[in-house]
Amino acid sequence: MAVVNRVGFETGNIRGNSAPGAGLEFWGASFICDPFGRIIVEASHDKEEILMAEVDMRKLEDIRRNWPFLRDRRVDSYAPITNRLLD
Repeated sequence: MAVVNRVGFETGNIRGNSAPGAGLEFWGASFICDPFGRIIVEASHDKEEILMAEVDMRKLEDIRRNWPFLRDRRVDSYAPITNRLLD
C-alpha cells in the first residue's frame, strides 16, 4: 500500500479564514508498506520526495491466497456508499 501526504504550508482563504498566517500545514511522511503494515520506505516531513520500493508479486499472491480478506467481503452491502448524499 502507498500512502501519500503533501508537505509544506498552504495559505489563502481556507474554510473562510482569511486572517494573516491562516492556512494548512501538511506533514508529509508518505510511505509504502507491506500487507502487514510494516513500513518499507518513508518520506521526510519537510521536503518533497519520490518513493520507490520493489514489490514481490509472488509474495503478495501467496499472502492473498492464505489470508483471504476479500473472500469474506459483503458486496451486497456496498450499494449505499455508491449513492451521492443529494440523491
